[in-house]
Amino acid sequence: MNFQGSRRRGEDGIAMVIDFLLSNARLVLGVGGAAMLGIATLAVKRLIERAGRAADDEKVEQKMAESWEELSLVSASPKLITKGIEGVVMKHVAKAASEQQKDDLNQQPQMLSLEESKPESKSKRLQLCVLTLQERLQQYYHARAALTPHEVHRAQSLALDICTEIQGFLHSRHPDMPLGEMNLGGSLLDDLQVVTADHACLLVPLQLEASLWRLIPGEETLLTHPLHWMVRRVNLEYFPRGRSYWDRCLVGGYLSAEAVVNMFGKAVLETINWPSISSVMDCLIRPVPGGPDLRLEIRLRNEEGQETSDPPLVVSMLPLLRQEDVVLTAQPELTSPWVNAWHLSLYPWETQRLAQLDAADDGRRRHTLKILKAVCRLNPALRPLKAAPLANLILHLSDSESDWTENSLDVRFQQCITELIGYLEQGALHSYFKPAVNLLGGLSEDQVDQMGFMLYCAVSEPEILLI
Repeated sequence: MNFQGSRRRGEDGIAMVIDFLLSNARLVLGVGGAAMLGIATLAVKRLIERAGRAADDEKVEQKMAESWEELSLVSASPKLITKGIEGVVMKHVAKAASEQQKDDLNQQPQMLSLEESKPESKSKRLQLCVLTLQERLQQYYHARAALTPHEVHRAQSLALDICTEIQGFLHSRHPDMPLGEMNLGGSLLDDLQVVTADHACLLVPLQLEASLWRLIPGEETLLTHPLHWMVRRVNLEYFPRGRSYWDRCLVGGYLSAEAVVNMFGKAVLETINWPSISSVMDCLIRPVPGGPDLRLEIRLRNEEGQETSDPPLVVSMLPLLRQEDVVLTAQPELTSPWVNAWHLSLYPWETQRLAQLDAADDGRRRHTLKILKAVCRLNPALRPLKAAPLANLILHLSDSESDWTENSLDVRFQQCITELIGYLEQGALHSYFKPAVNLLGGLSEDQVDQMGFMLYCAVSEPEILLI
């Protein structure tokens, strides 16, 4: 390339190169492109700034060489992390952040004079630049993570109406089915749902005869999985098969979670007249077929009777068993291929522990959890991280850090990023209540690489997660 021409010509040539790089980066980076294009753009910005500030051709060529080297790192595979160049990535981001800070300091006098002369013309971008991480986190929480009371109330009302309809139908059509009181559960009820109120959980408790059924912990079964419990039918010699309503769901002497889900699918999703209920509730209700779980999709209607553009509310029916503080759920998608296995839900323990810790020291652990959940949900590279690993991350960190007040929110957020990188490098984040369970075990190598790359970049610039 010839850089001997005028400054304008050089800038045009660089612009052409930048367009070429960005267009090809999208093809090369694939799924992780959203995370890496942000770093590529930052490097390109440095390229333009260096080329514009250079005084002579020799310096231009030197700066161009450095920028090309940086871009070659960005366009490489996301497996950079596993190949041991974490230091190079950190150096690259830290260098870019330090240069940006110098530019900001140089521009402060100009910004101050602009504010004094034309205070109304201050742009939103300049306002964001002067916000601290603490202020950005609070802004992100209220703007992106937290739900409005109206949105929560509307979703809960719809889910409760569905709950009432299903329970009334089962009482009338299957009066002998031993069920407890159905109610709502999950993140929508516990004020832990983020971004949008788009899912609710309807808990359907099964009532078992204590003399006929025994819950067996996962460690005592042949599966030896701490979360895969089984429910054995006992005393068959005194109470033969048929004495319990749930004997119809027996498979090999155990109560089958898959058989229970299939039974409710036929009795509820395939039998209830949903168009009739939709007209009564003034919304559109559709069963979601084809999956291993029991789900209903609810869409609101406008005054003309047409579907609105709002995202649908998905209501999941969750059959479960309770014995003291143990909650077993029928979720074949989590216990497959074992049709007899029931999933030990740790969600009630984790939620209760977080609430207890926050109540004891007026902390913001749940506040931090909602921010992390929103960040992961809105960032394609971090989307595979679900709520359970994030909740356990905070629980583990609470054992070593006692200050979770609002003033330390930024410190805890950055610490969560660092801790999560360490867990990803180890390939394991153990459950707080069941240490034998690895909450990262379901992630693929590519997913770990992409998440690790994104989090490494956020160490020096955590604001990139709050865009």
